[in-house]
Amino acid sequence: MRILSGWLEGVRQLPVSYFGKRPSPLDISLIVIHSISLPPQHFGDHNVDALFSGHLNENAHPFFKGIAHLELSSHLFINRQGIITQYVSFLDRAYHAGRSAYKGRKECNDFSIGIELEGSDYCAYTIEQYQSLDEVIKSINAAYPKTKGAIAGHNEVAPTRKTDPGVYFNWQRYR
Repeated sequence: MRILSGWLEGVRQLPVSYFGKRPSPLDISLIVIHSISLPPQHFGDHNVDALFSGHLNENAHPFFKGIAHLELSSHLFINRQGIITQYVSFLDRAYHAGRSAYKGRKECNDFSIGIELEGSDYCAYTIEQYQSLDEVIKSINAAYPKTKGAIAGHNEVAPTRKTDPGVYFNWQRYR
């Protein structure tokens, strides 16, 4: 798996408009792991695509009323089958971490790559997801060497707001 001009080759690509320019495109030095399921605990549909592209139907589920208006994105999403979707070029800033800090640096979106795993705090991730995540991290580390050894959960960069990827994420595999 190679990265060319900020995009992973051989994965599903669905470019979205919720992103910004990085203050320093060459300062990619962190990977942030997230989890997402829409609605909560529900897997296997296109609601994540709809949220990140601004097309989430707020009337499709009561939970969506509180989030459909948000301008959110992530660089990558890995579903339960291990299928990877890229929404934002790694050279751009995705809107995934919100107000955040890592090792004294604020605004993690400026220097991080966000990876969403289809899941929640309450269930284990799949072998297929870990296999895809392994490949992705190797590719990111090769293209952006500052990310080697710099991986954090959303809960670590925004501890007062977030708990994902949750206790079921296998950190031993990555640390």
